[in-house]
Amino acid sequence: MKKIRKGDEVAVIAGKDKGRRGTVLQVFPDYRVLVEGINVAKKHEKPNPNMGVAGGIVDREMPLHISNVALFNTKTKKSDRVAIRISDNGSKERIFRSTGETVDI
Repeated sequence: MKKIRKGDEVAVIAGKDKGRRGTVLQVFPDYRVLVEGINVAKKHEKPNPNMGVAGGIVDREMPLHISNVALFNTKTKKSDRVAIRISDNGSKERIFRSTGETVDI
């Protein structure tokens, strides 16, 4: 079970966008996450008339390492670490480390 998933609201805890929040758009297998509106870079795109791409310089969100983001706790209004609790029947759930409450999805 992953601690950070697609659709989670995360806060950036390190890097040029430190302190900003966004929603996880995609989680990559090499421990990177794509966060909406965070780590935006300018990329040069070639025009492709077959695909309808005009080309030029576009803003694109680039992946961040998963260690540079933390799950945002809406009740405490702070970023928080996440643990995985395994219950007696074998089911798993994500909990916040500071409060012990389950992560609402």
